[in-house]
Amino acid sequence: MPAPLLYESHMHTPLCRHASGQPEDYAAVAEARGLRGIIVTDHNPIPGGYSADIRMREEQFDDYLALVARARAAFAGRVDVRLGLECDYAPGLEKDVEALLKRADFHHVLGSVHTHAPCYKRVYLTGSWFEFQQTYFEHLALSAETGLFDTIAHPDLVKNESPQEWHLPRIAPHILRALDRIAETGVAMELNTSGLLKTIPEMNPGPEMLRAMRERGIPVVIGADAHRPERVADRYVEALHLLAATGYEHTSQFLGRKRHDVPIHDAIASLTAPEEAGSGVFFTDKNRGFFRPSPAPLASTSTDR
Repeated sequence: MPAPLLYESHMHTPLCRHASGQPEDYAAVAEARGLRGIIVTDHNPIPGGYSADIRMREEQFDDYLALVARARAAFAGRVDVRLGLECDYAPGLEKDVEALLKRADFHHVLGSVHTHAPCYKRVYLTGSWFEFQQTYFEHLALSAETGLFDTIAHPDLVKNESPQEWHLPRIAPHILRALDRIAETGVAMELNTSGLLKTIPEMNPGPEMLRAMRERGIPVVIGADAHRPERVADRYVEALHLLAATGYEHTSQFLGRKRHDVPIHDAIASLTAPEEAGSGVFFTDKNRGFFRPSPAPLASTSTDR
């Protein structure tokens, strides 16, 4: 049996108020699925009540550190449990994030633009959905340019806010400009398998955007965004095949906030009872699954700006 190589790089705890299971429960699933470890990345506390219903409170931060330390001790020698954090990004939050990241030794810090958050929508959904989408990709680029984050999480999340207004050729120029800027920073981006559970059921990002990321040399970290233990490493084999189909040879992960690359072939072989992926890569078309050998490039047929 190959040695475990991969981590669950995006997972939560009950402190965020919308996840279940203790870190030990997630570690047990990671062990069963052949992972080397887990990096706990719960939602950061933010002063002033920003999206307070979906994150730990400021006074719970030490409790968070204790939860992760307890699981690390319980699984020592079996599953490598590490401390991470998922931090919301919007212009003006930078100083709070910077201060929080100095309070502990994190291994992986995700930067997320959560377009579904009511406080984000109140400020930025002031015109059309297309304008909101443009703002989202501008904020993705800005988040990478802060230098605060290792990985930009679920980087086309906005498409699920108003699926009927998601027209890839129209928004493509804005995506590509954002990716150009992100590539300049060296920050990684996430392939988030929980997108298969969302309104547009495909991983975040979709295959066309993923190919554009590969063309720019942007590293990719796989994460399941697990909010319950059974989703640890969910659809990782599909995600790895999707990476390979778009031209990637490695997946990446962070320890000590330093990037480590793992060959895709070795990553697949290391997993316990990998999913059957067939001869192609699984994609989704509305609510229907199908196979095709590789996605088409992301190209603009619109002059919208």
